[in-house]
Amino acid sequence: MSYSNNIIEELNVLSLFNLNTDLEGIKVHSAAGEVKVLAAQRLFDKGLTSQKDGGYLTSLGRTAAEHAQGLLQILK
Repeated sequence: MSYSNNIIEELNVLSLFNLNTDLEGIKVHSAAGEVKVLAAQRLFDKGLTSQKDGGYLTSLGRTAAEHAQGLLQILK
C-alpha cells in the first residue's frame, strides 16, 4: 500500500499544527489552494480537527499529528 496524494496532503496539513500547545489551532484559507482546503475538510470529516477549515486538533487528531510530525522528523 502506498500513500495517495490525498493522504500526503492531509499529512502536510497535520504537520502545520504546533504540538507544544493545545491552545493554538490553524485556519486554512481558500488562498492556500483547493488541495489544502480539501485536505483540511477531510481531516475534519475523519474527526481529527474541530473545524472544516482547520481549527484545533481533537484527541485523535493530536495523536495523528504527533505520528505525522514524528515520521517527518525521521525521514528528514
